[in-house]
Amino acid sequence: MTRVSFVVPARNESEYIGDTLSSIDGQRTDESYEVIVADGGSVDGTTDIAREHGADVVQEGGQSIAGGRNAGAEAAEGEWLAFIDADTRIDPAYLETMLSFVDREGLVAASSKCRMTGPARARLVEWTINHVFPRLAAPVLPGFNTFVRRDIFEAVGGYPDVPNEDTAFSRTLGQRYPTGYHPDGLVESSGRRVADSGLTGTLYHYLRLDWGRLRSDRGRDIVK
Repeated sequence: MTRVSFVVPARNESEYIGDTLSSIDGQRTDESYEVIVADGGSVDGTTDIAREHGADVVQEGGQSIAGGRNAGAEAAEGEWLAFIDADTRIDPAYLETMLSFVDREGLVAASSKCRMTGPARARLVEWTINHVFPRLAAPVLPGFNTFVRRDIFEAVGGYPDVPNEDTAFSRTLGQRYPTGYHPDGLVESSGRRVADSGLTGTLYHYLRLDWGRLRSDRGRDIVK
């Protein structure tokens, strides 16, 4: 059985997807894995690049990023799904490190710290992901970097087709199952769209919901 399926949703990503797939090709692992590119109607050569890298290409309607991720997951055969966006590069040890982490911590899904490139406002997104999301009662797992057990993904119905689909998915998942963050950065993602995608738009909502917990954690940090 395939251990991990990398699912890469893409639409007109010829400028970026080659580097993304090269980073997946460069995994240092003996584990079996596959790469699925869920194409949303690209007309710029994205699918040609994907096939050159040996990825399986599945076509989906291109109506939403959630639809792309779900279409890729439906075609996947892996025990674990690794959702990576078409403008995200992963460390050569990503697969091995994440598998070890979820096994050691008893998690059904995880993300990791990241580095964001691009406009200055992307630094806020990076800081939010690295320092706030992991501390929430139900950690937000960014769609560009989510590692989840396939059977659990299917049990919660996959990504909902709503705004901020990754935060909605994470909240549903985290309320039912143990999820978490690897403490080290293992991906580098472009901030070209993330800064405007609404990823931080729910920050106030989650801070309000989890403010007591965050204050308590901060207090313990100060005592230490």
